[in-house]
Amino acid sequence: MATTKEHYWKYSLIALILLLGGLVVAKLWTFVNGLLGAFTIFVIVRRQMIYFTEKLRMKRQIAASLVLVEVAACILVPIYFLVWILLGKVQGINIDISALAQTVQHFDLLVREKLGYTLFNTENISAVTGYLSKGVQLVISQLSGLVVTTVTLLFLLYFMLVDHRRIEGYIYDLLPFNDTNRRNVANEIYRLVRSNAIGIPLLAVIQGMVAYIGYVIFGVPSAFLLAILTCIASIIPLVGTGLVWVPVVVYMALTGNWTGAIGLTAYSCIILINIDNFIRFVLQKKLADTHPLITVFGVIFGLAVFGFWGIIFGPLLLSLLFLLISILKREYLEESN
Repeated sequence: MATTKEHYWKYSLIALILLLGGLVVAKLWTFVNGLLGAFTIFVIVRRQMIYFTEKLRMKRQIAASLVLVEVAACILVPIYFLVWILLGKVQGINIDISALAQTVQHFDLLVREKLGYTLFNTENISAVTGYLSKGVQLVISQLSGLVVTTVTLLFLLYFMLVDHRRIEGYIYDLLPFNDTNRRNVANEIYRLVRSNAIGIPLLAVIQGMVAYIGYVIFGVPSAFLLAILTCIASIIPLVGTGLVWVPVVVYMALTGNWTGAIGLTAYSCIILINIDNFIRFVLQKKLADTHPLITVFGVIFGLAVFGFWGIIFGPLLLSLLFLLISILKREYLEESN
């Protein structure tokens, strides 16, 4: 039997760990994206690291350095190249403000005549301006933190690769389960991270390509830029690609291109949206059979908490929650009954 003093020691130690851990997390939360990114890439390249060190007998430091060069070449450089292209395209856009203003005023007049509602009144314009300002600030903040996230990611990833066996064993021993449940939890984490890290970007790229074909067919200006934005928007739950193609359709209708607007609407509803559902179904069967509701609400939760990396770790945490509930039910509730 544990004495009162031993209970005091144990719970005091737990309280100190929680207190100091909470303080450290609060002060280092800026680097959480780098940590999540490092863990995501580690899961992807883990088997390659094991092959280098345990099959080829390569030194861990050399193997980790080779993997970092590969990660920079295959993942980080394309991301920076894409951001550079996107910024260049945005700066190169030339919009005829006067013609667009006349078109908007004409549309506002039609709405007032038909519906009796002033679309572009002071309140609506102020609200739209506020949303646009917040959106621009969010994009700028994300881009400014990209360098810090990248440096943190590479730094942490190197040490994860060099000491991966020791780190995995240490965390594995801390899991509060028996050996069977430990393996289940560890396998679920690796399976879901690998699935989301591969499946979500792959789905986004495919949707961007399909959208680009539609934009070119129906004569949408700046088709490549809009395809990139569609690729990015595809990860947002519920609205997805509609966040881009719906305003494009509205713009085409405002400018009098009704043929293009109707054609792009039909193309997006029949092909773009359904290709999303089809590819998700295929990827879930190939990578991880995750319920769509877990994916949708997990991404919503993850984006709110973790930002960009929430598209991977939101569904992961939600899936782990249901896995832990299943373990509780199987190990304790059913056993007691």
